[in-house]
Amino acid sequence: MTRHRRRLSFLLLVAALVLMVFASLALGSNPLSLSAVIEALSGRGDTISRTVVIDQRIPRTLVVMLVGAALGVAGALMQALTRNPLADPGILGINAGASLAVVTGVAFLGIQGIGSYIWLSLIGAVLASIGVYVLGGVGRASVSPARLTLAGVAISMAISAFVQMILLSNQNAFNEFRFWAAGSVEGRGVDVLLTISWMIVLGLFLALLVAPSLNALSLGEETGKALGVKVGLTRTLVVISVTFLCGAATAAVGPIMFVGLAVPYMARAICGADQRLVIPTCVVAAPVFLLFADIAARLVVAPLEIQTGIMSALVGGPVFLYIVRGKNLETFS
Repeated sequence: MTRHRRRLSFLLLVAALVLMVFASLALGSNPLSLSAVIEALSGRGDTISRTVVIDQRIPRTLVVMLVGAALGVAGALMQALTRNPLADPGILGINAGASLAVVTGVAFLGIQGIGSYIWLSLIGAVLASIGVYVLGGVGRASVSPARLTLAGVAISMAISAFVQMILLSNQNAFNEFRFWAAGSVEGRGVDVLLTISWMIVLGLFLALLVAPSLNALSLGEETGKALGVKVGLTRTLVVISVTFLCGAATAAVGPIMFVGLAVPYMARAICGADQRLVIPTCVVAAPVFLLFADIAARLVVAPLEIQTGIMSALVGGPVFLYIVRGKNLETFS
């Protein structure tokens, strides 16, 4: 794709993000017109409209945007590091690890609240990512997309068994966990924003920092070393970034699948494999993807709504099937 077409595509993504933001502020169980939204944002309009837009939908929209950007960039980082187009944080067990840590804390430590969930999610995400990489093969063993995916599936299944065992034996943990585990953004307010924003900003900064090194490593580890890349440091920074991004996002809204898989794939289709372009594109495209899923979740069974994580899976599932059916599954380009 030419530079002109890349710029045009990026501008269209920005326009789509603006459109999705206004749609998120207007649509829901209490739909508002565009003029009513603008009046509410400017401090005019009726009290109900201002309450709906300012107190409810603006925090929710910002949470969705932050979580979308975090998951999209986390997926892009993992795919670039492993050269594996299936390296979604959810598919590779990171979300499952975060879930196990949260439900264990709720059941056995009596922990409640988003502030505590975040630290538990971070610990679970770190342990799960280490476990998947070790099981997928380290040292002399090659880490292929198939091996990493199988390792992630195995660890996710084992973790899911422990989670279900805890939930079935602890009613309080089940009640606290069930809505969080479905990937819901309903009721997320300013407190959630303040809790997760600094972690996600730090994770995004680290992602941009390691982007040039990831480009060099895409040519192979030996070539990357010859170009001056510190492979160990790069991997460490990527793991830290993914842990902050995925851990904070999962703590805030629960496990949401396929954002980190589908969005980086679409970003590479737009701007190529250069991570210096892929990461900023994911920062814009992933919120568009997740806002669309969230809006659809509000409207499909209106005036009720389904969990955003369920709708995200319905939207991203076909992309996963398309990638799996591709001829170049064993390579990353």
